[in-house]
Amino acid sequence: MASRQLVLERNNLRKFSNRFIVYTLLFVGCAIMLLPFFWMVTTSLKTSTEVMKFPPKWIPSNLQWINYIKAWNAAPFGYYFFNSFFIAVTTTIGELITSVLAAYAFAKMRFFGKNVLFAIMLGTLMIPGEMLLVPNYVTITRLGWYNHYQALIIPWLASVFGIFLLRQFFRSIPDELLDAARIDGCSRFRFLWKIVVPLSKPAIMTVALLKFIGSWNAFLWVLIMTSSPKMRTVPVGLTYFSSDVGTVYEQLMAAAVLAIIPILILFFFTQKQFIQGIARTGIK
Repeated sequence: MASRQLVLERNNLRKFSNRFIVYTLLFVGCAIMLLPFFWMVTTSLKTSTEVMKFPPKWIPSNLQWINYIKAWNAAPFGYYFFNSFFIAVTTTIGELITSVLAAYAFAKMRFFGKNVLFAIMLGTLMIPGEMLLVPNYVTITRLGWYNHYQALIIPWLASVFGIFLLRQFFRSIPDELLDAARIDGCSRFRFLWKIVVPLSKPAIMTVALLKFIGSWNAFLWVLIMTSSPKMRTVPVGLTYFSSDVGTVYEQLMAAAVLAIIPILILFFFTQKQFIQGIARTGIK
C-alpha cells in the first residue's frame, strides 16, 4: 500500500513538473511575442525626447495622448481607413464566393482532369508574388486601372490557398448527404448553399479572417498601384512619418496602434471559429 502511494506521488510530481515546464515555456514565449506590441504602445505615449533616450525608457513619464491626435491629423487617415476597410471587405467577399464554388467543384464533383488541374493550381503557390509584380503592373496600366479601386480589388478576388483549405473541409462532409439531397430533388447549388456552407462555417470564417487581415496589411501592391493619397491604405499611410530628414517615432507608433485595433477587434469576435477551422481542416 505504501509503495502504491509512493508511485502515485511520484506520478503526480512528474505531471506537475511537466506542466510547470510547459506553462513556463508558454509564458516566456507569450512575453517575447507581446514585447514588441508593448513597446509600440508605450512609445506612442512618449515625448520625442523620451523616444530617443538611451538606454531606452520603457514607461513614459507623462502619457502623451495628443500623439494620437497629431498622427491622425498629420495625414489623411480618414481616406486611408476607408480604403483599407472597403478593399478588405470587398476582396474578402469576392474570395469567399470564388473559393466556395471552386472548392466544392474539386471536392464533390467529377470532371476530366480534376486532380491534374488541382495539382497545377497548388503549384502556383510556389511562385513568389514579387515575380508577378511587373507583368501584373503592365496588365493593370494597359487596362487603365492604375489609381483605381479595380487595381486593388479585382486581382485578389480569388485565392488558391482559400480554395485548398475549403476543399479539405468539404471533403470531410459525407457524400451520403449529397445522395440524399439529390433523391429529394435538391440541385447542386442548393445543396451547396443549404447544407455544405452551414456545415463549413468554421472553415469559411478562417478563410474570411485570413483574407481580411491580408488585405488590411497589404503594402507593396498598394504602393505600386497608387500614387494619390486618396487611394492609399493604412499600411502605406504609415510611411508618411518616415522621410529623408528622419522619423517621427511617437506619431508613427500611435498610427500603428490605430491600424491594428480593427484587426484585434475582428479576431476577438471570430477566434473560436478561426481555431475550429484550422483544427478541422488539418492545417498545422
